[in-house]
Amino acid sequence: MSGSSGALGGFGLLPLLPQSRAAWLGAAAALALVALLGAAVWRWAARRAGRARLQRVGTVSGLFLYPVKSCGGVALQRAEVTALGLRSGEMRDRFWLLIKEDGHMVTARQEPQLVLISVNCENGCLTLNAPEMKELRVPVKLSRKNAVHNCRLFGLDIQGRDCGDEAAQWFATFLNAQSYRLVHFESQMAPRKSRDIFTTFRSKDKIAYPDCSPALILSEASLEDLNTRLEKKVKIQNFRPNIVVTGCNAFEEDSWNKIKIGNVEMKGTMACPRCILTTIDMDTGIIDRKEPLETLKSYRLCDPSERHLYKSSPLFGWYYGIDKTGTLQVGDPVYKIVN
Repeated sequence: MSGSSGALGGFGLLPLLPQSRAAWLGAAAALALVALLGAAVWRWAARRAGRARLQRVGTVSGLFLYPVKSCGGVALQRAEVTALGLRSGEMRDRFWLLIKEDGHMVTARQEPQLVLISVNCENGCLTLNAPEMKELRVPVKLSRKNAVHNCRLFGLDIQGRDCGDEAAQWFATFLNAQSYRLVHFESQMAPRKSRDIFTTFRSKDKIAYPDCSPALILSEASLEDLNTRLEKKVKIQNFRPNIVVTGCNAFEEDSWNKIKIGNVEMKGTMACPRCILTTIDMDTGIIDRKEPLETLKSYRLCDPSERHLYKSSPLFGWYYGIDKTGTLQVGDPVYKIVN
């Protein structure tokens, strides 16, 4: 029997031992791999979470879009942020433009009284009102028979569909000037590339008729700081921001880089170099050409290393490109995305 048991042990049990050992080793190796992969996934998730850490820096206190370039702004409680800037229903930020017969833009730099024109939108029409003028109503959706003009803004070409003779005559009467045409940027038209104006923008940053950026952010604290230095106070409207932020220090918006508001994410691209448009009295349409520019130049000029970009213009507010579209509203927290 002992011989028989030895035979069974030799021919029955012993061949199983290497297989059991291999199975055990395989299972151990699999568990080790799972643990290793789990640790790697955890580290990746931790790094990703670290990259997306949010630090609250303020609160949205104002939202504005400016349907007609250089005309009055529209204050909003809620806005959609598109790749081309703010939108509210059929109103888009700077999707209408006044041009000369040769297609060159006309702004408040040439016609300061444009700031006195108030703009709104109702029942599919853009409505414009100005002192001593009958209300002008311009259909948002224009006839395809209306001419498409080649327009010129800051050295770049862009199209615009003519809004008709009634609109042209309205502006001619109000401004006491001839040969201006109101045009509308339509969705099938090609936008301008911000990068072609300033190289600090990304290739994806695009605009219709704004100067160069889809969004401009300014803090209340920056305006308050400026007004402590001025004899005659200026309004936020002098600087035409899209998003106004409260609850932060003066000029803190210069350093936010990437921010998140609501479900919108934006990337800071450059400071806003200011021009004589800021010196127009928003209540009278009279241009001063001095203040607040002169005061801003006393303490808000760029670093000498950036003079090739900003030249002698003082900096006030910050331009942002759109990374993630969505909606935001007054009262939303503003978060800085911390690396």
